[in-house]
Amino acid sequence: MAEGLLRHDAGARFEVESAGTKASFVRPQAIAVMRELGIDLSGHRSKNVDEFAGQHFDYVITVCENAREACPVFFGGAQELHHDFEDPAAFSGSEEQRLAVFRRVRDELRDYLRQFARDACVN
Repeated sequence: MAEGLLRHDAGARFEVESAGTKASFVRPQAIAVMRELGIDLSGHRSKNVDEFAGQHFDYVITVCENAREACPVFFGGAQELHHDFEDPAAFSGSEEQRLAVFRRVRDELRDYLRQFARDACVN
């Protein structure tokens, strides 16, 4: 969701890549709640950080504690930013409850990433 949000809201200012410590799949709930904002994730795929080894990044943003602890070191002076969001995929409940958690986390991510984009463009 973070990649889709940042691409949508600030993609003209940033090249955005997204990866996790373990590649899996894009959750159907993430696709559904992003579609509500007009952002299509259906063509996205889950990637492992190893796919980006050796590339230069200005920023590395981690959005969960597990990723922060397991994230490899990116050389080249990347500024590392972290905010721990709840993992909506770990929530168990009815489908409507799960969607509600995905929506909440989506909105929290969007607020965080919009602030990041504002701050990064000022510096």
